[in-house]
Amino acid sequence: MKAVVLAGGKGTRLAPYTKILPKPLMPIGDMPILEILLLQMKRYGVDEVVITVGHLAELMRAFFQDGHRLGLKIDYSFEDQPLGTAGPISLISGLDETFMVCNGDVLTTLNMKELMDYHKEKGAIATIAAHERKVKIDFGVIETNSDYEISGYIEKPSYDFYVSMGVYIFEPRVLSYIKYNEYLDLPNLIIRLMEAGEKVASFPYSGYWMDLGRIDDYEQAIVEFEKVKPQILGEDSQLPNNEP
Repeated sequence: MKAVVLAGGKGTRLAPYTKILPKPLMPIGDMPILEILLLQMKRYGVDEVVITVGHLAELMRAFFQDGHRLGLKIDYSFEDQPLGTAGPISLISGLDETFMVCNGDVLTTLNMKELMDYHKEKGAIATIAAHERKVKIDFGVIETNSDYEISGYIEKPSYDFYVSMGVYIFEPRVLSYIKYNEYLDLPNLIIRLMEAGEKVASFPYSGYWMDLGRIDDYEQAIVEFEKVKPQILGEDSQLPNNEP
């Protein structure tokens, strides 16, 4: 299976660390974030990866090279200008079978083979891995009518939402919805697919998931990684030598 890893962003929410180091190379335990993700992909059947690069691309290439050290075939797709999260897919050739797209800063125990099997069972053009998040409002929420009269008052409510985990499965025909070199974000692509009448599925997942875009979440992941590492990489995983 082929996968595209989106790693071209500047990681501004993790500044100042990402001024000199691309976010996917930020360490979790004794490995960069992206190395963990790549090994996880390999565990679940991915053998070819295209990493979209932009910010500090030369460091990404120097570390991962052609992927031989990880037992993967790795290529790179360079963005001359920012293309959003979906636009870079238009630059990649050879996506002629069902493929995965993943953000380069995801830490999760998600079984990617189960996600792929679910996608095929649903017969969708796209499937989004989704995680339930509870959002607590730390204020009393006032509900009003059109005359601004109070119609309800809820003290510090909590709301449940399903959020995208940044892991997607796509069919090749999704490329017909992305113009070459067009700036396009994944949420806009998904809306475009639905407006065209295409079937888009979600894969609800309640296990461990962290988006490492914020400093607080990144620091939390460092603390939790050793606990979830066996679930991500396997109990008996043989990690490669970390020398690039």
